[in-house]
Parts: sequence; C-alpha cells; structure tokens
Amino acid sequence: MQQTSWEPSTRTVPGPVKRTALNPTLRTESVIALGAFSALTLGAAVLGARQSSADTRWYRHLRKPPFQPPPKAFAPVWTALYALIAISGWRVWTAPAGPSRSQALGWWGVQLGLNAAWSWLFFGRHQPRRALADNVALLGSIGAYIAATREVDRPAAWLVAPYLAWVGFANVLNGEIVRRNPRAEH
Repeated sequence: MQQTSWEPSTRTVPGPVKRTALNPTLRTESVIALGAFSALTLGAAVLGARQSSADTRWYRHLRKPPFQPPPKAFAPVWTALYALIAISGWRVWTAPAGPSRSQALGWWGVQLGLNAAWSWLFFGRHQPRRALADNVALLGSIGAYIAATREVDRPAAWLVAPYLAWVGFANVLNGEIVRRNPRAEH
C-alpha cells in the first residue's frame, strides 16, 4: 500500500498538496528551502557575531543597567532564536503562494536585515542611539511579520514570539545604555 501524507506546498493550488513516495520533488524542494532559510539566518547571525564583542574597551567602559544579562547568556539565547526565525520563514515559504505569503516573506527579510544591522551599528560603529532606532524598527518589523504570518501559518507566527519578546527586552537594554552613556557615540 502506498504511503500518503498531506503537507503544505509552495505551489499555487489552494490547500495542501498530496505527496506520495512516488513524488519526492516537493519534499526535495522543501529541504532545499529549509537549507536556504537556515543559510540566510546563519549569515545574519555571523555578521552580527563578527561585530559583537563584550570584550572591547569601548563596551567595557559603558555604564550598563543592573539587569543586563551576563555576556555568556547571549550566544545560547540567540542560537535558539535564530533557529526559530529560520524555521518560521521556511514554514511560511511552504504555504501556498499568494499575496499574504509574499507579504510575510517580505517582512521576514526586513526583520533579518534590521537584525544584522543592529550589531554593526552598536558594536561596529559604536552608535548606541542609531542602534536603538534600528532596534525599534526591528521590533516593528517582527510585529508586522507576525501579523502577516498569522494569515499564512499560525505556528510560524508563534515560533517568533520569543524573538519579539527578546528584542523588546533588548530595546529596554539599549535605551538604558543610551540614557546612562550620553557621550558614548564615536
């Protein structure tokens, strides 16, 4: 007996596409897409990590709020968040094509670009005020991504809820650093 499963598709036909062991094309396409979303997210993570260092003289001399997490906390948190971001984008991509999916994928790209820009502005350029403006835009783009994604794939929207919360917390941290260090910009 042939095994059949119903899975979302990138095809323009409405609803899920019937996939069988005799038609592995869609499954291969989906795996490639997951790799692409993972690679894009990893690229943003690597760009950010190359700029981010709590061990620079500039950063060490900043006055930070008492609720600032220890530097060792950021890598595991961001690793988990980046995995969720990649999976969420992939899930949206596997939904049937249409304007809602395109809008959600557009917001996915915007948030990823703003995410990468924050580390460059804050750590690379030593511009906490501009980084804060970027972070506010990032928070808005994540919210827009979630709103658009809810129309396409609700689990994909929920996957980035921890990311939204973390970026909200990061806004508070960044804002406090700006407030406590009025002359920190280079």
